[in-house]
Amino acid sequence: MIEIKNVSKSFGDIEAVSGVSLTWKEENVFGLLGTNGAGKSTLLRMIAGVLKPDEGEILIDGDNVWDNPRAKSKIFYISDEQFFYPNTTAEKMAEIYKVYYPDFDQRRFRKFLLRFGLEGERKVQTYSKGMKKQLSLLLGLCSNVSYLLCDETFDGLDPVMRQGIKGIFAREIDEKGLTPVIASHNLRELEDICDHIGLLHKGGVLLSRDLGDLKLNLHKIQCVLPEEAEEHLRESLEILTMNRRGKLLTLTVRGSEEDILKRIGELKPVFMEVLPLSLEEIFISETEVVGYDIKNIIF
Repeated sequence: MIEIKNVSKSFGDIEAVSGVSLTWKEENVFGLLGTNGAGKSTLLRMIAGVLKPDEGEILIDGDNVWDNPRAKSKIFYISDEQFFYPNTTAEKMAEIYKVYYPDFDQRRFRKFLLRFGLEGERKVQTYSKGMKKQLSLLLGLCSNVSYLLCDETFDGLDPVMRQGIKGIFAREIDEKGLTPVIASHNLRELEDICDHIGLLHKGGVLLSRDLGDLKLNLHKIQCVLPEEAEEHLRESLEILTMNRRGKLLTLTVRGSEEDILKRIGELKPVFMEVLPLSLEEIFISETEVVGYDIKNIIF
């Protein structure tokens, strides 16, 4: 379990992370969303033990991560800008990581290189940006750690490669109990893989919820009702958004689907249907409630 307790970090006059508290359980995929400058990378570096918080603490399975080799050995951090030693090869990088991660699986790493079409004896500096990201992911997966921290890791990968990596993540979670934490500015990129989503804005946590809970208790309804019934609808349901186009009402409503449909049904609608909600629509609705326009924050 990763526990982040009231963590803050400043660089001079710039407050990068402010009073962040989050708890992430094992064997789930966590998506950390936010624009550039929201504090995602700084938070990941503190979780990895690269940076020390000015305030608060970060625990990995109960151990404070700062200056703690045992806690750090459970984490592999993939930064947005990967570092590789000059003139080194993929095979050499595996040997280096084997020193820090004794459980590093070199045999599996070579199989991954073949599968992804990466040449193990080729100098990494000649790789493309996407190839370097693939290499970083493979090194992390073969380190056999409990927590894989990924900073904009899918950025630069083609769609086929992204889906392939996501498939590997799913298998690693099922077979080895891996817990990936994926930081991104792209909400759509995380929709099909994450179990829990956290939204950072200006160094603080704007929203942190299980994706299943978000989808279970939020529904999009289209209906045609008599105009006089609209006010009663507002009083009987927890409506987050309501838009009218001609006679057609589109609602985003919090609550159980059964109760929502029952209450609308009592108003004798001419037409009514439930539509699927995208993660983007869920976040727009949730953040508008607390006074933010996520369209100006993320997209």
